[in-house]
Amino acid sequence: MYRTCTICGGIHHEDNMCKRYYKKNTKASKFRNSNAWIVKREQIKKRDKYLCQVCLKDSIYNYDDLQVHHIIPIDKDYDLKLDGSNLITLCSYHHKQAEMKKISKDELYKLIIEEF
Repeated sequence: MYRTCTICGGIHHEDNMCKRYYKKNTKASKFRNSNAWIVKREQIKKRDKYLCQVCLKDSIYNYDDLQVHHIIPIDKDYDLKLDGSNLITLCSYHHKQAEMKKISKDELYKLIIEEF
């Protein structure tokens, strides 16, 4: 049976799905468990009114399964890990789209700027 892959968005036989490999004990993974990240993540969700900013652009009020996305990933620039101008609230669907680069960084930055 063929299914839609949650990792790449493609269609694969269920025995041949993509696997996501997580690096354990990296600087980024340790940061994601820190109190500083937990507090900052809540601040960003509050700033974004607990709504997915991509859905909101289309006048859809989606507050389900929210995640905070680093536009420039932590492993690319660790100094931006708590920078509010690099963080945006997204639903899980749009977070996956952003991770797969189907939503551009410029578009995400524009959504943050429009808010202010």
